[in-house]
Amino acid sequence: FLFLFPKAHNVPLVQEINKNFAEEVGLRVINICLPEDSSKDEIVNEILRLNEDPNVQGLALDLPESLYSSKILNAVKPEKDVDGLSDVNLARLVRGEDSDYLVSPTAGAVMELLEDLDGKTVLLVGINGALGSSLQCLLQRRGAITASCLWKSPGLQSKLHHADVVVAGSPKPDSVPESWLKPGSTIINCSDLLSEKHSYGQKSSNTTENAVCSLAVAMRMQLRQISWLLFVFFSSDIEISRAQSPKAVDVLAKEIGLLTDEIEIYGQTKAKVRLSLLERLKDQPDGKYVLVAGITPTPLGEGKSTVTIGLVQALTAHLKINSFACLRQPSQGPTFGVKGGAAGGGYAQVIPMEEFNLHLTGDIHAITAANNLLAAAIDARILHESTQSDKALFNRLVPVVKGVRGFSSIQLARLRRLGINKTDPETLTEEEMSRFVRLDIDPSTITWQRVVDTNDRFLRKITVGQANTEKGFVRQAQFDIAVASEIMAILALTTSLKDMKERLGKIVVANDKKGEPVTAEDLLCDLDSTGRGWGNKLPYNGYAKSLVNY
Repeated sequence: FLFLFPKAHNVPLVQEINKNFAEEVGLRVINICLPEDSSKDEIVNEILRLNEDPNVQGLALDLPESLYSSKILNAVKPEKDVDGLSDVNLARLVRGEDSDYLVSPTAGAVMELLEDLDGKTVLLVGINGALGSSLQCLLQRRGAITASCLWKSPGLQSKLHHADVVVAGSPKPDSVPESWLKPGSTIINCSDLLSEKHSYGQKSSNTTENAVCSLAVAMRMQLRQISWLLFVFFSSDIEISRAQSPKAVDVLAKEIGLLTDEIEIYGQTKAKVRLSLLERLKDQPDGKYVLVAGITPTPLGEGKSTVTIGLVQALTAHLKINSFACLRQPSQGPTFGVKGGAAGGGYAQVIPMEEFNLHLTGDIHAITAANNLLAAAIDARILHESTQSDKALFNRLVPVVKGVRGFSSIQLARLRRLGINKTDPETLTEEEMSRFVRLDIDPSTITWQRVVDTNDRFLRKITVGQANTEKGFVRQAQFDIAVASEIMAILALTTSLKDMKERLGKIVVANDKKGEPVTAEDLLCDLDSTGRGWGNKLPYNGYAKSLVNY
């Protein structure tokens, strides 16, 4: 029992065989992956581009059955159609022209396996299109009597019983017993190799399967001397990602020279790198910094991330230059939208893709929490100032703890900004107390919005404060995407905990009724000297970039 494997559905197997044959005959094989949802027009455009490439002398297609249309097959130049599927090559074969034409390598492999066909009956089952026409023409030239049918055709049992050779183009259904076959007949299976490896009750070893598959590949390469052979097949980015085995991140860190106490590991594939590394390496010379500027992605999704990862792979793997890719964590908004993730694509991507695109080390979630905590503080402050006296506000802001009332470092800083140089809460005058507790925020000037890291168009404009407990304080607000928060920019630019504290405190959230800016410091939403407070929601903690595989 012989099996042919004409299409590269088993991608790793066929790639390996193509590579081995190419090395033996001096050819170079390149695999071009197209997205699963590519349209026929996009495939045709890619074929037309390859037609005009003088370096490409042969083109083979491996597409889903639904895409094998005349429009796509005939887009390939006849002289580059190494699979012999175009109408021009097929017509030349049928007419028996002496001019140069290319024959389907699968049909050629079948003919190579068959001997002494004169007067024998060959039944083609489930084979149609260009392959069926090519086989019938070649078989008849060798003196065979050919017939074709489907597995469900009437009278199939009789046809199988009288056939000396059966060439199957689709898997044999279980309803067709082996007893229908003529004793001593030759069976050649051209259907998917892996799904039919036990067809007709005959087991076939991997060695036999690979040998038969190799014959089809060899026939393709023998059609003409080609320097480039391209297979177009469909593997999605997520399939490629899941097919890889990421290196453990602690092993990766050790290989690139990081010490154990310089990383904080998140699971098996992610880690954060401590900024203390900069101090240890401060005497080393700086490396080269390459910026991949913003570009519009190609129709196949080749944009900034893909170019960046591919560039680093080329520098490291081919030029042996120690290099690293620095990418921002993707937002879940675009990830779940039309754009998709930002892990790169194909074989130039960050893995595991899902972990990188969705949560990574949770930094965006922490930014979301910090941003919305500040937004909540703004509305709460307006509500309390509109419903409480100066004394009540003061008691809330500077409560008595164990019989003692004292200012925090953040509150002392606000007093200094107001020109009140006092440290004892009991010494404030009524006028100073009023200035301290009241911000008089003008709701119409609030610029600090809530954020969420997913697509939800109905949150673009909302109304807050409709519950009875908000005492009629109702205003229009909105949600932005989380990565648009100013806190995201601060986290990216900050150089130390002290620097981050200063930047967060200077965030302007609104104006007061006199037109003066109101900041996060004024709301007492800030990091205190110990690192506690609102900003502690942020994922700084002495760590810099996250470390992942690609």
